[in-house]
Amino acid sequence: MEHRSRTDVHIDRYAARAQGMVASEIRALFAVASRPEVVSLAGGMPFVSALPLDLVGDMVGDLVARRGAEMLQYASAQGDPVLRERICDVMALEGIRATADDIVVTVGAQQALDLLTRIFVDPGDVVLAEAPSYVGALGTFAAYQADVVHVPLDDDGLIPEALRETLERLRRERRRVKFLYTVPTFQNPAGVTLSAPRRREVLEICAAYDVLIIEDNPYGLLSFDGPPMRTLRADDADRVIYLGSFSKTIASGLRVGWALAPHGVRAKLVLAAESAMLSHSNFCQLAVREYLSTQPWRAQIKSFQELYRERRDAMLDALGALMPPGCTWTRPRGGFFVWLTLPEGLDAKAMAPRAIAGRVAYVPGTGFYSDGAGHAQLRLSYCYPEPARVREGIRRLASVVEQEIQLRDTFGTGHAPAQGGVDTPGPELS
Repeated sequence: MEHRSRTDVHIDRYAARAQGMVASEIRALFAVASRPEVVSLAGGMPFVSALPLDLVGDMVGDLVARRGAEMLQYASAQGDPVLRERICDVMALEGIRATADDIVVTVGAQQALDLLTRIFVDPGDVVLAEAPSYVGALGTFAAYQADVVHVPLDDDGLIPEALRETLERLRRERRRVKFLYTVPTFQNPAGVTLSAPRRREVLEICAAYDVLIIEDNPYGLLSFDGPPMRTLRADDADRVIYLGSFSKTIASGLRVGWALAPHGVRAKLVLAAESAMLSHSNFCQLAVREYLSTQPWRAQIKSFQELYRERRDAMLDALGALMPPGCTWTRPRGGFFVWLTLPEGLDAKAMAPRAIAGRVAYVPGTGFYSDGAGHAQLRLSYCYPEPARVREGIRRLASVVEQEIQLRDTFGTGHAPAQGGVDTPGPELS
């Protein structure tokens, strides 16, 4: 058989923006993390098996029988109008009053983010993002050649004073900030939530510096300790573009998300969506519409809340009982993720192959920064494994960390030898 070279013969043809396209830390880990002997605390996959799949199957079958010709036809680039009305009902739970006309349905919130970056960002423009920030957003910003400037967060979310200082510095440098990208509720990857007082401060600061806000809120309804937080968009309809998704509250495989934007931005989004995909999947839109119209979706969200709370508790309990001294971690009040900081001198990316050898997987923190930071940090996801499996994963991880501490003490900081490889590409996880 003829040997085929892996060299890309088209390398000189690519646009400049393609040069920065690289596999994320999550994608690189997926192939090995999906082995059955490995406890994966890496990907943020929702536990869709908790849905009443038999009832959902009957619902979809009946829908196809009644409206199959419509479901399998082209659709509007803005999205099904009745689905957009149902989306308004969902957002009302977080204090948002909106009309269906200002919603654009997208292929998950990820496509909404891509379209917004396309219509706002020229190469070299500044985009502000939390440190750490969602890896999928950073990939999008890199693809459009944005200059990402990070703003730190703590246990109460984005730090307003740091935001103000950053904006003031950029103003002195005469650099225009196109928008602030934030996941304020149960943040990915850190799991922290922007407090109510800070939400008011962030809105005031962005108004003072005339900065647009993109509020990405896929986890907002998955609160463990009370009603959903009031969104930023609920208090500023002109400056905040809100991104939502059914990936976490119904099913990620449906790929249905949306953007709620001011009228002018909405019009640009529809044009961008038409050029990107012509129209969204009518099949998926009508399936979600039917689910929201006929199924007890609020009760299902409550069921997800209870399921993920149990897994969150299993992870936090195991971390407290098993992790060696020097480790710290966040304590999320909802969502999917815990953010762990290793003891001084340990490197989460260098440790990842040894963790895989120890049959546990996580995502190194470097993937959540655009500037190479995050070596001492890692993201843990509790949403998919059963609680006992979560506890076993943390037991294995604690053992790996203890071994890393011994290597550090033996070889010195930065001298622990790397082993193995985890660069096999696979499907992207959020």
